[in-house]
Amino acid sequence: MIAKAIRCLALPAGLALSLIATAAAAQTFPREQDIPDLRLGQRVMVDDGSCPTGQIKEVLGSQMTASGVLRTRKCIPRLGTKKR
Repeated sequence: MIAKAIRCLALPAGLALSLIATAAAAQTFPREQDIPDLRLGQRVMVDDGSCPTGQIKEVLGSQMTASGVLRTRKCIPRLGTKKR
């Protein structure tokens, strides 16, 4: 009975983890100009080499203005290894 319940939960949990991993990988761009439309509150990583070693640039849609979403940039620690 318990084994059947675990099997029923394993598939949705695995699917959710794969979607999270895919979404995180899709949010890294090589240049800031490549970001299509940044939404309010959205965080995007930009790996353009402008931050010190071990850090990556985070672009945040921080404020709504008359001309669109204001972008805020800062360097944050890079999590994980860089993949090429």
